Amino acid sequence: MLNACNFIGHLGADPEVRSFQNGGKVCNLRLAVTERWKKDGQQQERTEWVPIAVFSDGLVGVAECYLRKGSKVFVRGQFRTRKWQDQSGADRFTSEIVLQGPEAKIVMLDGPHGDNRGERKPDGSQGHAGAFQGDDLDSDIPFATSNGIW
Repeated sequence: MLNACNFIGHLGADPEVRSFQNGGKVCNLRLAVTERWKKDGQQQERTEWVPIAVFSDGLVGVAECYLRKGSKVFVRGQFRTRKWQDQSGADRFTSEIVLQGPEAKIVMLDGPHGDNRGERKPDGSQGHAGAFQGDDLDSDIPFATSNGIW
């Protein structure tokens, strides 16, 4: 069975991080994914808003530190629908993309804080966006990205 979703888009708001009583965190992102095409010579456009819930500790930290409204990102996660109850006790359902586990991924396509120029490497060359996976960020050892050591 396969449940994998990949999206490229821009964040519509700053990441929202909430803490649980058990010490865990969740980061919610709103990703604008725009599709463009021509019809009868006229440019057409449709934007879909994709809700994303990040549960991997390392990815929550990356989102919290480096992503901002307008950041261009690639995300890989799983489609999930969860059931919850509103204040009146009525059942509600929410569908979202969940980033959790080793397959979860965030790639910053325009650098930290929306800087699409990338980072300057020690050799003077321009870097590109950093890629982060769910389980890659759990150690105390600095990890390398295409921007250098983080």
